[in-house]
Amino acid sequence: MKVFGIWLLLAAPGAAMEVSDLSALPAADVVLLGEIHDNPAHHRNQAAAVAALQPNALVFEMLTPQQASRITPVNRADPGLGAVLGWDAAGWPDFAMYQPILTAAPEASVYGAALDPDALKGRRDAASVAALFPDPAYGLAQPLDPADQAAREADQAAAHCDALPPDLLPYMVAVQRLRDARFAATAVQALQETGGPVVVITGSGHTRRDQGIPAALALAAPSVRVLAVGQLEADPGPDAPYDLWLVTDPTPRPDPCAAFGTGN
Repeated sequence: MKVFGIWLLLAAPGAAMEVSDLSALPAADVVLLGEIHDNPAHHRNQAAAVAALQPNALVFEMLTPQQASRITPVNRADPGLGAVLGWDAAGWPDFAMYQPILTAAPEASVYGAALDPDALKGRRDAASVAALFPDPAYGLAQPLDPADQAAREADQAAAHCDALPPDLLPYMVAVQRLRDARFAATAVQALQETGGPVVVITGSGHTRRDQGIPAALALAAPSVRVLAVGQLEADPGPDAPYDLWLVTDPTPRPDPCAAFGTGN
């Protein structure tokens, strides 16, 4: 794929890419670099892209604003930074996979977009979840088209090994929309405060053009140029919902459905 240097419109078909293309990504105000969280190759690729882009801001799905505020020029490369952040307590994969992303752009401001861990306690319906992010620009209070809602519920069911009660699925969709809106809003904040470009480090599900951060940005900040990059472990086909996507070897992992009692 050699179409770099040409701006890819959000509505245009996406394209597969190669690892070597990470050094020449198209210009954008906000670059969304997706990942499968436990795949080390995805984090190496993110670090390579960040090193090439040298963004003014890095936004992490994995960090709350409070955690991000603990990162300083002094401790950015410190092996003990994960402990300072309380990284392991949040259940993310080894911080050693993520730290090279920080050091790849040593001058970039760091923003955390994660919810406070207690924010969702006691909330089990879409309305109460949407109330956590009342900014109307991001559209959380508006119901989805029924077909879109059904498709997203099916995605959530599959992601949780079809082990969730059906009445919990609307809540799960609402939480995903909330996170997309928060990540988008944090990217806008970072863009306004630093001038960009901004790189967002997040799961590939959040970089989907049709329902992730790009969709939230299209509502709230339509003039912002967004590049949505997905990293996957299998060919998504020609209709993949990304501007660009990269397919890597899968990382070895236990059957994720075993915890639900539905594994093979």
